[in-house]
Amino acid sequence: MLGTQGWIALLRIVVGAWFLKAVWTKLTIASVWGIPLPAVSQRFIGFQPKRVAEFAAGNPVGWYKDFLENIVLPNAALFAKFQTYGEVAVGIGLILGFCVGLTALVGLFLTVNYGLATQWMSFGQQGFHVMLVTSMIVLLGSRAGRAWGADELILRLAAPASLRWLRIIMVLALCLILPAPAATAGGFE
Repeated sequence: MLGTQGWIALLRIVVGAWFLKAVWTKLTIASVWGIPLPAVSQRFIGFQPKRVAEFAAGNPVGWYKDFLENIVLPNAALFAKFQTYGEVAVGIGLILGFCVGLTALVGLFLTVNYGLATQWMSFGQQGFHVMLVTSMIVLLGSRAGRAWGADELILRLAAPASLRWLRIIMVLALCLILPAPAATAGGFE
């Protein structure tokens, strides 16, 4: 029987799988010096400006509409790449339970932006994004990687003296990564 942490881990894995499903058609394999690496597909990069324009067209949130039209649209290819790689990182991090605090924070950032972009389009969009944002908050607040995840394994294997260094590394990583997602605010489904 699953305890509370087991159910939260199940939620974490399902939400992570949703992020990977969402990115499936956005990726392709590119070769860099003969090494196959995931890359954002040209099809998605070409589609992104049309989709962002659709999100901006009737968006009643004035400041967000301006943001979409004046910042995201002129840089749609860059935002398409940030969105895709962000979704990959969130999906893999949640499924593996690795750095779930940071992963859920990035996922929360993405889902809030998805909601701001699409909330005006339909009641279903509103409900879906409210659920996704709520899931991210639950995963962030519950330390969801500490059950059935890599975070649990790392904390169990780390010596007590190392935990202080792990916290310092996590804070530094958070400080380095937060400015990057701030530039990706236009990520969309």
